[in-house]
Amino acid sequence: MTMKHKELTLAAALAVALVATTVAVPAMVDARPAFAVPVHDADESAALDDPASEDWDAAPAATLHLASAESGLPNASSTSVEQVDLQAARSNGQLYLKLSWADATRDTSTAEVRQFADAVAVQFPVNESARPPIAMGGASNRVNVWFWRADGTSQELLAGGPGSTTPLDSTLGNASRYENGTWEVVLSRDLSSGGANRTEIPDDQDLDVAVAVWNGSNGERSGVKAASSWHYLALGGGPQGPPYELLLWAVAGAAIVVTTLVTVEGVRRTRGEA
Repeated sequence: MTMKHKELTLAAALAVALVATTVAVPAMVDARPAFAVPVHDADESAALDDPASEDWDAAPAATLHLASAESGLPNASSTSVEQVDLQAARSNGQLYLKLSWADATRDTSTAEVRQFADAVAVQFPVNESARPPIAMGGASNRVNVWFWRADGTSQELLAGGPGSTTPLDSTLGNASRYENGTWEVVLSRDLSSGGANRTEIPDDQDLDVAVAVWNGSNGERSGVKAASSWHYLALGGGPQGPPYELLLWAVAGAAIVVTTLVTVEGVRRTRGEA
């Protein structure tokens, strides 16, 4: 192979690599950290208290994978819900969370001894400066829990470890619907805590969040639940902001220019050799 052929081959390889970069860089702009839950700032007129509202279409969903929570109760490892989609939005001084998950049965009654209702819960640290133990917090690092059950129960709770839940005197907004084998539940509360033992929802920093789901017809109740690891509500911005996006697009534009120059030079040398 002549020197000119080698140079042309190298030029072609560089061109391919740069084109690949041009394609990949825009995709990097849309990538989110694995444990981030985007928070949508909605208009004041948005009907976020309705899980069927089209206003939720503007809020990106994060999929949280679930696993059986550690528990000494019988059948604790046989939970059935494997994932839940979580959407978050702010409007009118409120934080709205929409949780959606597949469940083949709509379990709403607890009338019988062995009858359990479907349920979902979201937990936050009371003290946002430290991450509590995932299993309902700890004695010195408590969690604020938003709990909903399909029999109509909705509570805001304080917990400092498994089995330590205490109802708080507060109002937790809730709405739900079950359609085509899927639960959709919206929980909402004021951004301001309004008192002790309630999590203050910040507007300038991220907030840890975790989710648990119970399938009543599978015998799930109390500590028998499917739970996520800690994620976080992206309330404080992050690496997907405009300055980073502009920088990445600039790299993509430079790649296009260099690709063009390398290709033109390769063609010129080939013609010169001929």
